[in-house]
Amino acid sequence: MKRLAPTFAFALAAAGALSGCAVGPNYQRRALPAPESFYGSSRPASDASLADTQWWNVFADPVLRSLIEEALRNGYDVRLAAARVEESRARYGIAGSLYYPDLGYSAGAGRSHTSAYATPSDATGNLVTANVSVSWELDVWGRVRRLNEAARAQYLATEEGRRAVVLSLVADVASAYFDLRDLDAELEISRRTRATFQDTYDLFSRRLAGGAASALETARAEALLANASAQIPALEQRIVARENQITLLLGRAPGPVPRGGVLTEQSMPPVVPAGLPSALLLRRPDVRAAEQSLVAANANVGVARAAFYPTLSLTGFFGGQSADLTDLFTAGRTWSIGANLLGPLFKGGRLRAEERVARALFDQAVVSYERAFTRALGEVSSNLVAIEKLAAEETERDRSVHATREAVRLATLRYESGLSAYFEVLDALQLLLPAETALVQTRRDRLTAFVSFYRALGGGWSDAPPPPPSAASGGAEKP
Repeated sequence: MKRLAPTFAFALAAAGALSGCAVGPNYQRRALPAPESFYGSSRPASDASLADTQWWNVFADPVLRSLIEEALRNGYDVRLAAARVEESRARYGIAGSLYYPDLGYSAGAGRSHTSAYATPSDATGNLVTANVSVSWELDVWGRVRRLNEAARAQYLATEEGRRAVVLSLVADVASAYFDLRDLDAELEISRRTRATFQDTYDLFSRRLAGGAASALETARAEALLANASAQIPALEQRIVARENQITLLLGRAPGPVPRGGVLTEQSMPPVVPAGLPSALLLRRPDVRAAEQSLVAANANVGVARAAFYPTLSLTGFFGGQSADLTDLFTAGRTWSIGANLLGPLFKGGRLRAEERVARALFDQAVVSYERAFTRALGEVSSNLVAIEKLAAEETERDRSVHATREAVRLATLRYESGLSAYFEVLDALQLLLPAETALVQTRRDRLTAFVSFYRALGGGWSDAPPPPPSAASGGAEKP
C-alpha cells in the first residue's frame, strides 16, 4: 500500500495539472450584422422600445387582461413549456453528477457444499460478503466539463423557449380577442343591415299589394334582404369557432367568452417606439434560445474531440468476506485500489465521423441563429410598416363610411321628394354594408398588427404577476 501511494499521488497531481484545459473550441458570440434602423420605418432608431412595457400596461381592456392572466395560469402551452424546463434542469443535474465519484455497495449471504472430488473435498460452509465500491473519472481532457456546458446551454435554451411560449400566448389571446370583437361588430352591422332591408322589403310588399310598386322593385328588395340575412349565421358560426379557440388557449372547456370594450374602444399608443435592431439579440426569446443551442453544439464538438483521448478513472473497493458474520471486517476484510486508463486504438473511423457530425450540427446551429435574428428583423419591420400604413387606411375607410352614409341620406331625401326612384336608395345601402365591414376589419388589422409588433420586439413576458386591476395603468391612449 505504501509503495502505491506515490503512484496515485503522481496520478492525481497530473490530473489536476491537465484539468485546467478542455479540448474543443471555446464559445465566442458571433457578431451579427445589425442595421442602424428597421427597414421601412420613417422614425429614427432610439433606445426607447415598446418591448420594455409589460403586457398589462399595453392592453387597457380589463376583460382582455383577465383572459391573458387565465391563459398564463392554466394554458396548456405554458404548462407543457414549464414541464420541458423541469426536464432540462434534471438533465443538467445528471450531467453535473459526472463531476463526483460513484459510490455503491453490495451484500450477500449464502451456504454452499463442494463435491467430494473438489479441493477442499466434501465441504459445507457459509459465506457472507459486504462491499463498498467507488469509481471516479478524472476529467483530464474536459469531457465532463463540455458535457455540463452543453447540458447547461440546453437548459437555458429551454427556459428561453418557455419565455417565448409566454410571449406567444399573450399575443395569441390578444389577437383572438380582437378577432372576436371584430366578428361581433360585423354581426351587429349585418343585423342592422338586415333590419333596414326588412323594412324596405315590407314597404315594397305593401306597395305591390296596393299596385303602387313593381314586382321588380319587390324582388330586388327581397334579394338584398336574403343576402344580408345569409351573412348572419355565417358570422355566428365564426364567432363560436373563435370562442373555442380562445378557451383552448385558456385551458378550459369550450364555452362563451366574456367581452369588454367594443373594437373602436380598444386603445393603441399614438407613437410606437421600436428601439434598436441590435436589442433584439437581448430581448427576443427565440433568438436567445437559438444562441444557447449554438453554445450547446459548440460544447458537443469538444465532447466528440475528447473521445480521441484516453479516460483516466480511479477505482476503490473495501469490504469483507467471511464464513462468520463476526469476522466479516476483521480477519475477512478485503480492499483494493487502482487506476484505469482506457483509450481507443481502432474504431473503424467512427470517432472521426462522430466529430464531423458534431461540427456539422454546430454549423447548422450557426445558420439557425443567424436566421432567427434575420427573421426577427423582418417581423419587426413588417409589423412596424403595417401599423403605419393601416392607420392611414383606417382614416380613408372611416371617410368612406361617412360619405356612404351621407349618400344614403341624400338618396332617401331625393326619393321622399319624388326626384328619384328607390333604386338609388338601394344602391347606396348596398355600398354601406361593405364599407362599414371594411372599416371594422381595418381597425382589427391595426390592433393585431400592433400585437404582432409587440411580440416581434420580444416584449411582454414576465414571471411576475400583474398588479391588481385598480393599480394597473393603461399605458396607452385612444387614437
